[in-house]
Amino acid sequence: MSTERRRLLIGTAALLAQAALPGVARAIAADRPPETQQAGALRIAVYADFAPYSQKGKGIDIALGKALADKLGLRAEFVEFPPGEDMNDDLRNMVWRGHYLGMRPADVMLHVPVDARFAAQNDKVRIFGPYHLETMAVARDPARVPPVAGSADAGLEAFTREPIGAEIDSHASDFLLHVLDGRLRDQVRHFRTPALAVEAMKRGELAAVLGTHTELEAALGTSDRFALTRLALPELRVSQWPLGMAVKADAQTLADALARALAELQRSGELARLFASHGLSLQTP
Repeated sequence: MSTERRRLLIGTAALLAQAALPGVARAIAADRPPETQQAGALRIAVYADFAPYSQKGKGIDIALGKALADKLGLRAEFVEFPPGEDMNDDLRNMVWRGHYLGMRPADVMLHVPVDARFAAQNDKVRIFGPYHLETMAVARDPARVPPVAGSADAGLEAFTREPIGAEIDSHASDFLLHVLDGRLRDQVRHFRTPALAVEAMKRGELAAVLGTHTELEAALGTSDRFALTRLALPELRVSQWPLGMAVKADAQTLADALARALAELQRSGELARLFASHGLSLQTP
């Protein structure tokens, strides 16, 4: 996942829109199927190699996409794509124009931050339907470091001596390298993914890992040796952001149908069960 895309995903969540953006709640008649590029199919864009959300046809975004398509009476068709330089590129390539390598756009893209300012900057798409609130978190070995709480000065003091891992070029990495005037820099270890950092912690090479709660939870699995807590340090400017979806700006009927389908999944508890079946905790936006 590129540095700029990850940073934009985090940064645009600074002003959270905790509900769907205006204009997506209008009811549609049950006998009017939403218009899609291919009759009978819903083409869904998800990020490639992004476990536990989407990786080689598996993950929570894949499961959600299938559930949404099923609610609409459509067949789910997925396109897993590599991120561009930033999320504006991703929306252009996968929603409203198409990829320069010839990949045609999808009907809907998942894992889009639902944020009013970010949406205003991308008027060719309609962003809506928050389905999960992602949060920053820390996984730690309780035998080596105490709970991370209070201010950064107190909560992170142990990491002036103990090594802590983070995904390279991520919000977590940037925070650890610069907080406390860089005092933790020598103890920060970088990994290609949060899962690889967790594996290093399991081997005893790290005392903790900073990352997103969902990725850390998936990497820890059923192990009860380590503690996982959401991070709420006052110095961490952005600690949570809602994930939703995007369609073309003029795809109002499709947006309405998807919003209604998501509401049904939330109301019935099916969305929570989808997360639980992947060993993950749904955090309602």
